[in-house]
Amino acid sequence: MMALFKKRTVGKPGEWYYCLKHQKVEEGPECPAKDRFGPYASRQEAEHAMQTAQERNLEWETDPRWHDASKGEAGAGEDTNPPA
Repeated sequence: MMALFKKRTVGKPGEWYYCLKHQKVEEGPECPAKDRFGPYASRQEAEHAMQTAQERNLEWETDPRWHDASKGEAGAGEDTNPPA
């Protein structure tokens, strides 16, 4: 007898992932979500996953919207308490 509802353990063909643990591209996915980036639309996108992540990290690190100065982090001479 076959189960009516089967838990999907594999990905769909055409979904590409980059496995961080094995440092390889996978169609499917083969490895757990904690060990991979994706899904990507193509094998080529998955092959460049580490470069894409590095570029996004650089954008984040240099984006002023993500780096608001909190109390005690203002540079010398800056007033952290605006006038009332």
